[in-house]
Amino acid sequence: MPTIAIVGAGPGLGASLGRVFGGHGFDVALISRRKDNLDALVSSLAQRGVTAEGFAADVADTASLNTALEAAAARFGRIDVLEFSPYAGLVRVSPADVTIDNLAPAIQEILYGAVAATRAVLPAMIENGAGTPLYTLGSGAISPYPFLATLNTAQAALRNWVHNLHNTLADQGVHAATVTVNAMIGDTAPEGYPAIAPDTLAQTYWDLHTRRDRAEQVLPA
Repeated sequence: MPTIAIVGAGPGLGASLGRVFGGHGFDVALISRRKDNLDALVSSLAQRGVTAEGFAADVADTASLNTALEAAAARFGRIDVLEFSPYAGLVRVSPADVTIDNLAPAIQEILYGAVAATRAVLPAMIENGAGTPLYTLGSGAISPYPFLATLNTAQAALRNWVHNLHNTLADQGVHAATVTVNAMIGDTAPEGYPAIAPDTLAQTYWDLHTRRDRAEQVLPA
């Protein structure tokens, strides 16, 4: 059975990804910090007939993230799809107030976390000649918001790196891509803000995995 590893799995997008990919015959490896959150997701997916298992790890801790992904690969055989979307929080920092110290947490969790997760699964994908690493970004990665300077910087760096992966690995069967979301993920949003339902968003990842025709999807389109 093919397997998707969802790094940063939660009750919104993570659960929807598990349902969408699980509905297409995938096993699901769920990775996040909280075991109670993982247990609830595993139970919910099991009720839908999806085989899932949780692996606790902190994306800011490279060793624990590597251990979790290695355990997931051992449990399910291999990782065919990696989805990376940890919630790094919305820390308000203006561009002029960015320092090495306040930028470091966003870089550690978003950029370094993504690199570590990718390095844990990429060699096997290259060896197998197939694989789909997918990364979730906010729209500030493309058009930055002045009050989210640290988050935007880290996500922009991740976007650049992923597109480089896409350009250099496509001929080896590995399709790296970003999903950039310019909306609140949920069924509703405050007046004046767009919203995208998690199940609708999750279908985009399935389309990127199956169609393999673009390095980035921006939503709303």
